[in-house]
Amino acid sequence: MPLETDDVKQNHVPGIVLDAIDRKILAALVQDAKQTNAAIGQIAGLSAPAVHERIKRLCRQGVISGTVALLNGAAVGKPLLSFVHVDADGWGKSQRMMRLADFPEVEEIHSVAGDTSLILKVRTASPDALEHFLSQLYVLPGVRATKSFVVLSTYEERVTQAEVTSDWPAIPMPPE
Repeated sequence: MPLETDDVKQNHVPGIVLDAIDRKILAALVQDAKQTNAAIGQIAGLSAPAVHERIKRLCRQGVISGTVALLNGAAVGKPLLSFVHVDADGWGKSQRMMRLADFPEVEEIHSVAGDTSLILKVRTASPDALEHFLSQLYVLPGVRATKSFVVLSTYEERVTQAEVTSDWPAIPMPPE
């Protein structure tokens, strides 16, 4: 029986090759998507029209999938960040599991290998709201158990970065 893969984001997009200039443009957009093509051109060493054409190509190829505003969770009344592991019957995407995306508290849904089926990134107003959200999970058919990890401090949170590490250190970074 084939698995339904409609609307599942692929981990690898074949046929797309990014050069160093593409990566500079993408890095500049990640830092500030509102900057002008001329400003990005200064960073990438291109003219504004050349930057415009590359950005159009990157959008067409699906490398750039949208432009969004990044919201501060606490400022919009959702200061409690949690990662919820969901143990469910079956594996992979299903219509019943995708119903989780209907909750505005759910920021990310990941199918994973290991001791759990799914990992959810959830942002709620309070521990009480998290408890109510968890009670809704158990209403979904197939949910067997959950394990929640409440975030105490966030040291780094960012979107996908365009740069890649080309040379990993042979020796791990020394402790401080």
